[in-house]
Amino acid sequence: MTTIGLIGSGHIGSTVARLAVDAGHEVVLSNSRGPETLVDLVADLGDSARAATAAEAAEAGDVVVVTVPLKAYRQVPVEPLRGKVVIDTNNYYSQRDGHIAELDDDSTTSSELLQAHLPDSHVVKAFNNIAAAHLGSLQRPSGDPERSALAIAGDDAAAKEAVVAFLDSIGYDAHDAGPLAEGWRYQPDTPAYGQPYVAPGAQDLATGTRRATADDLRAALAAAVRRRDT
Repeated sequence: MTTIGLIGSGHIGSTVARLAVDAGHEVVLSNSRGPETLVDLVADLGDSARAATAAEAAEAGDVVVVTVPLKAYRQVPVEPLRGKVVIDTNNYYSQRDGHIAELDDDSTTSSELLQAHLPDSHVVKAFNNIAAAHLGSLQRPSGDPERSALAIAGDDAAAKEAVVAFLDSIGYDAHDAGPLAEGWRYQPDTPAYGQPYVAPGAQDLATGTRRATADDLRAALAAAVRRRDT
């Protein structure tokens, strides 16, 4: 059993928390509004969940999921995450986050910004290219022919192994997309963002799920084109 800390408890964070609890992990949830605002979610998740501050969730987690709007990444606590595996679910949406020049010109990626903010942590990008509704419904046991894969990227091999193990425990295979610098291949507006999990003809990302294999992700990642090249 592993303790999963969550900095942010929105749609993706709460879905990851539920999958983790169902898999036998303990979770420590936090958000920007305070532990008291998470009472209902914690009650729904049961005895394996508790609410805390962001710093407490960071301290408690064996693996910590950062799932806050990108514009708030500098508010992620640094000290309690030293040496830890940090899963980054962030995406850059300029309409929400404001324009970030180094992301607009593709000179870096959103996860590399978080890694620079957390220089002594081991950031792995995951969960950012799948809708919460799909994430909460496509999980399957190991060996199930209908199991889906999620893309990961990171610069530390041991950290990626830890994330692979966590994904396996909650019902997903992992497809290694390479170092953090390759995380752009499954950012918004790329073929690997959302679409591999959407059934043909579905009207939106919340309906019509389908399995996405590692081969599906490999093809979608290879088809990605940087914004600066379009």
